[in-house]
Amino acid sequence: MERPWYKSFNWVMAATAVALGLFGVMCIHSAGLHDPDTAGEWRKQLVFVGIGVFLMTICAWIDYHNWQRWAFGLYIGNFLLLGLVMVGGRSALGAQRWINLGPLQFQPSEPAKLILAICIAALIARTPVVRWPQVALAVAATALPALLILRQPDLGTALVVFAILTAELFFGVSKMWYFAGYIAVTTAIGAFVVGTKYVLKPFQRNRLLVFLHPESDLQGAGWSLNQSKIAVGSGGLFGKGLYHGTQTQLHFVPEASRDFVFTVVGEELGYLGALGLIALYAIVLFGALRAMLAAGDRFGVLLAAGLVAMLVFHITVNIGMTVGIMPITGIPLPFISYGGTALLTDFAAVGILLNIHVQRDKLVF
Repeated sequence: MERPWYKSFNWVMAATAVALGLFGVMCIHSAGLHDPDTAGEWRKQLVFVGIGVFLMTICAWIDYHNWQRWAFGLYIGNFLLLGLVMVGGRSALGAQRWINLGPLQFQPSEPAKLILAICIAALIARTPVVRWPQVALAVAATALPALLILRQPDLGTALVVFAILTAELFFGVSKMWYFAGYIAVTTAIGAFVVGTKYVLKPFQRNRLLVFLHPESDLQGAGWSLNQSKIAVGSGGLFGKGLYHGTQTQLHFVPEASRDFVFTVVGEELGYLGALGLIALYAIVLFGALRAMLAAGDRFGVLLAAGLVAMLVFHITVNIGMTVGIMPITGIPLPFISYGGTALLTDFAAVGILLNIHVQRDKLVF
């Protein structure tokens, strides 16, 4: 016996995700209003919002247990796509992250986050007791695609992948000292990556140095951070009005429709607009946590935990780097930043969470 699906469906979470996507279209429109190179981005984003809503609906209807069965095939396919990027991918702004599909561009590192959340959850959920061998296997399975992503170079996405792994291990390990050991090893590796010149590219190291010393290079590596802080700070309580932000409309903030799209919100809609955006995110995250707590099996709990970690990490780091409390890592703002692949990944993640939530009322006799 099952309750009607429409009574269990989290309509508020789904509607909020759509509202966020449309809000992002508005912000992108403002960011490219006086720039002929980006003036048409909002139309493309609007099309992707429509496709994303359709994808969210499909993922909400697919029984999430199927993802556990498809995990290995998804992992292999994603790994091959990441390898293809390194061989014949398109380069832009010093990074090689895209595959050309006719007039469109596909960024495999974006769905890689969702796929790895599925694969890690499936791997951990295979055994009721998770000890060092299982932890090591999960770390190795994550590290292989993460290294390919890091070589693009895309430090931000690599960090997101390990945030997903960390969340799923936290809820999946049998004893917390296994998790403590993982944190110790991960911290040591992170210190090596940041503290040496063997992994990070020069521009990535410069971003970290600028974060530590914001006034050191205001006309160079620190330009984006400085202009972003000026834009957000100048918005005040109510903002300067949509399409009337000076820093945004005069293009002082680079990548205003992408990584720094939050500056549009802060400058033109002010503190209240930024608070409203955060409130919409809180609704989505609350729905995601409800799905995690209501999941009927370990795979559902772990998968939901990974997707929550993905969204929280993106939101926190993107807004944090925009206002200067976190280093610039090139992480998009979910549902808001321009980019079709990232947007579709966000909608697919919400769709999976909706399916986990809707199955909480499944009564099995």
